[in-house]
Amino acid sequence: MTQRRYGYDDLKTLMQRLRDPQTGCPWDLKQDYASIVPHTLEEVYEVIDTIERQDYDHLQEELGDLVFQVVFYAQIAAEEERFTLDDIVHGLVAKLLYRHPHVFPEGTLESRIDPENRPDPEAVNRQWDALKAEEKVSKNVTASILDDVPAAMPGLLRAKKLQKKAASVGFDWPEKTAVFDKIDEELLELKEAVASGDQAHAQEELGDLLFVLANLSRHLKIDPEQALREAARKFEYRFSHIERSVQEVGRPWDDFTLEELDAFWNLAKQEKRY
Repeated sequence: MTQRRYGYDDLKTLMQRLRDPQTGCPWDLKQDYASIVPHTLEEVYEVIDTIERQDYDHLQEELGDLVFQVVFYAQIAAEEERFTLDDIVHGLVAKLLYRHPHVFPEGTLESRIDPENRPDPEAVNRQWDALKAEEKVSKNVTASILDDVPAAMPGLLRAKKLQKKAASVGFDWPEKTAVFDKIDEELLELKEAVASGDQAHAQEELGDLLFVLANLSRHLKIDPEQALREAARKFEYRFSHIERSVQEVGRPWDDFTLEELDAFWNLAKQEKRY
């Protein structure tokens, strides 16, 4: 017998059943907004990892796990009579219609533009920022331009986002060479802090260096988190090569010199897989 094909309403029903006070799942019933956050972060990173490994056979499953996180938050909110999943969808569609007048000129899904008069991506970005600023004004929001950069973002990504916001109002280095000069300056200050033995100062200077490196990534149009993950993946592969080599030789780790281990590392580099 062919299994029925489930849809959006079935997902809402499933979530409601899981949270039913009488017959629901005890684990799901114990959860609240805060307790789900670690699972949400995990699912986000699993989606990213699947894409970066080009494991598209499993992407559908991972995206489903991520969608479930949204449905979970929405169900808790519905129980508290704050908002529903339908409200989320409505608000999202309305916001995106408003922020894409170059696609929906009348602010409706039915409206269309002349395909010969589409703006370039840079103009779209400027328009997007201007519309977001208008939304703040309409909501009487007079806070800092940096306020909508979430504090919970990964450090490098948040640093890049803060710098991009500052650059949007002209607070930026005009060219990459100035950023490289700043990196040299911060590296020297870090070396001096380490030499002084002041751990707190060294931490501060290391943070300054990482912050400038994030700024360089923005000027180079490179995602710093993605670049760092790729470097970590490269290290993981090459170190695994060292582990296999040690096992093949059959000697304990402490019997190898650093030069011998480096030789295994260099062999892994020659494979040019990473």
